[in-house]
Amino acid sequence: MKKYELLVLGGGFAGVAAAICAARRGVKTIIVDKSGYLGGSATNCLVFPFMPNKTKVDGEVKQLSQGLIDEIRDELEKLIPNRENHRDHFHDEYLKLVLDRMAVKAGVDILYHALLSEVKTEDGKLKSVVFAVKGGSVEIAADYFVDASGDADMAYMCGCPTRLGRDGDNLCQPMTTCFRVMNVDFKTFYEEKNTRLNEIYKEKQACGEITNPRENILVFKYIIGNVLHFNTTRVIKLNPTDPFDVTKAEMIAREQVFEMMDFLKKNSEAFKDAQLINIASEIGVRESRMIIGEYVLTGKDLVDCRVFEDSIALGNYDIDIHNPSGTGTSHYYFPEGQYYTIPYRTLIPKGISNMLVAGRCVSCDHEAQASIRIMPIVCTLGEAAGVAVSVAKDSGTCEMTKVDVPELQKRLLENGAVIK
Repeated sequence: MKKYELLVLGGGFAGVAAAICAARRGVKTIIVDKSGYLGGSATNCLVFPFMPNKTKVDGEVKQLSQGLIDEIRDELEKLIPNRENHRDHFHDEYLKLVLDRMAVKAGVDILYHALLSEVKTEDGKLKSVVFAVKGGSVEIAADYFVDASGDADMAYMCGCPTRLGRDGDNLCQPMTTCFRVMNVDFKTFYEEKNTRLNEIYKEKQACGEITNPRENILVFKYIIGNVLHFNTTRVIKLNPTDPFDVTKAEMIAREQVFEMMDFLKKNSEAFKDAQLINIASEIGVRESRMIIGEYVLTGKDLVDCRVFEDSIALGNYDIDIHNPSGTGTSHYYFPEGQYYTIPYRTLIPKGISNMLVAGRCVSCDHEAQASIRIMPIVCTLGEAAGVAVSVAKDSGTCEMTKVDVPELQKRLLENGAVIK
């Protein structure tokens, strides 16, 4: 059995940040992921671009996600300079390489193609976890654990209390499979989209030719040439933590991809020579399980811009809720100059003393999760988790509730993060 000081489950932005920031502080760390690369939703699900998390304070732009996320952007810029100097845009294939290099340079060990299959606990502590791997299984022990799985899988398997989706019916925000199309006449497409294409889409939807319940066509310009990135499929009323539901969702979304391609080929002059080039290898999940931790962050906390003494991250991305049961997307936009804080306590699950949770599955309600779920914010949450483990190790405690929060905040500021 292998032994580490820290095991991080999940190689998305939260997990990568936790692993790198802990390892840089001298914590012997391994990160384990189910795929063959780091990047999580950005690389598995083709989620693009980074959503904005910034505001203006006294006329100056204040970036609310800083620290490791800035380093990642800098490294991407070195490999493929963005002609438009748009730091929210990235090339996901280069991202895989950047994250590999950054993790290895920090001293992080990496295990790919490993699925969590069993947890072993004792006296309120997680002692080791077992992963299904090619040819069998591997068990890894650690002093500390960070669950950055996105679905709170490790915390759930340990018996920590969790919630699923929104209160009342437990429905989660829709799942979406992203896809990309090349050889699109951009100028013509955006003229069509802004004048008639969405109206034709709604007409086809009303008569049953379009089965996708999404209310409009959601699309972005990709970083490469004449490639469009579509984030427009919508699968509703299925449980992202149920493997059979996820399987069904994958197939429904794929049908929606080709339904959309057929619609565009028939109704858009811009798509005359267009070709589908790739579909995400995994459906994207906006919301699933969230822990019920030492503090549950609420949508009201966000709207009130509540200031927490144990703040470890900031945000003001809108409360962006894609209707879990059908059409429509609701938004609450923060006024200029306003932003909220996220407390360290939202990372601490109940029931297991030597674990933290980072990413979209931290302790929050449906409304708060709709804002904190974006990649720049979850990266800052992962950074806080990794640094918190370094504080715990240096002080000799394995109980994450006993972490010296002022010391954690001090180290985050040393990393270049912003917390107030």
